[in-house]
Amino acid sequence: MRGITRRGFAATALGAASALLAAGEAVAAAGEAAAEGRAPAGQGGRPRRDVRGMWLATVANLDWPSRPGLPPAAQQAELLARFDAAVAHRLNAVFFQVRPTADALWPSRYEPWAECLTGQQGRDPGWDPLGFAVREAHRRGLELHAWCNPYRVANHTDPGRLVPGHPARRHPGWALPYGGKLYYNPGLPEVRRFVQDAMLDAVRRYAVDGIHFDDYFYPYPVAGQTFDDDAAYAAHGAGFPDRADWRRNNIDRLVREMSHRTAEAGRRAGRRVRFGVSPFAVWRNHTTDPAGSATRAGVQTYDDLYADTRRWVREGWIDYIVPQVYWNIGFPAADYAELVPWWSRTVAGTGVDLYIGEALYKAGDPAQPTAWQDPAELSRHLTFAHGYPQVGGHVYFAATDVAEDRVGALARVVSDHYGGPARPSA
Repeated sequence: MRGITRRGFAATALGAASALLAAGEAVAAAGEAAAEGRAPAGQGGRPRRDVRGMWLATVANLDWPSRPGLPPAAQQAELLARFDAAVAHRLNAVFFQVRPTADALWPSRYEPWAECLTGQQGRDPGWDPLGFAVREAHRRGLELHAWCNPYRVANHTDPGRLVPGHPARRHPGWALPYGGKLYYNPGLPEVRRFVQDAMLDAVRRYAVDGIHFDDYFYPYPVAGQTFDDDAAYAAHGAGFPDRADWRRNNIDRLVREMSHRTAEAGRRAGRRVRFGVSPFAVWRNHTTDPAGSATRAGVQTYDDLYADTRRWVREGWIDYIVPQVYWNIGFPAADYAELVPWWSRTVAGTGVDLYIGEALYKAGDPAQPTAWQDPAELSRHLTFAHGYPQVGGHVYFAATDVAEDRVGALARVVSDHYGGPARPSA
């Protein structure tokens, strides 16, 4: 998920990459699964549990609240409507963005109140959105995963616009401007520890079912701009062959440490708290690395975001992964029918659960390829994925699109695949 406009936030989840992807698309031929010898839909070890999730984005008020400054009762009513829409579509999990821009949707010990609530960062909204969300989601049988963005500080580059006392103002060396945004520097050990502490505050204080990262690690590349971490590399990069390996190690350490600390916080609270990531779906192209997918994406998480997502799975550092497979079946540069098998092979035997991120927001959007004008495209995704027993569910971007379902694509999924309720993750 990338960007800050309503459709653009999701549409540019592939933004930097989509601009570089080859044009064109094609609908998969009938009988493809049989030709490849895969298990037919509904067979091949389909998991008993089925994650049916949606992302609920709060950055820039994308999904909720509809605008900043609404009274608490109005914000609560809107949030309940989002949850009720999930239930009506037989979903069972919500990935709720609670830390959108180094601010919080709860009275955090570490960071200010989120700007999206009141229009002014640091202003108390008069209620506890995360506490309310956990209680009401669980009342409806929905899992609630606390979706956090580790390093994004602001959708602008001026630290002076942050609330006085913001950690990025108290520690001016922590943040760097890049691409019109402000980011915490992942190369600083004190930053890595701080962002973990800030996110774990939610785990320790609320009965969340998981902590969830999206696809932002090092920022998506912006042509002609440099992420100026020279000083951090000089101070902490000794022993690495190059800056890229050092950057990957920084993100590896964030993920590994967050995994251990999340599990420990859950144990202390007497419950299981899962840790998962929803990365951009292309780890590396096959032309870059023989172990990569047969894709031609312009962005590769390993090389461009310094996120070695395949390693996190193979090392068991995460409980689940939700690759954002936001392309249609047959899209030449990044085919859904290539990436689902690639991720299935990647998680096989690791104990890491695989859910597929689905681009519900594209369904019926006239700006999208022809395949997305067919309300049955998403249903075909689930039919295809059923042939891979490693796929344990699907997560839809985003909550507004779940509620609106403008061309009935999700209704078709429900009719074809969600015949009854299902338990979410173990």
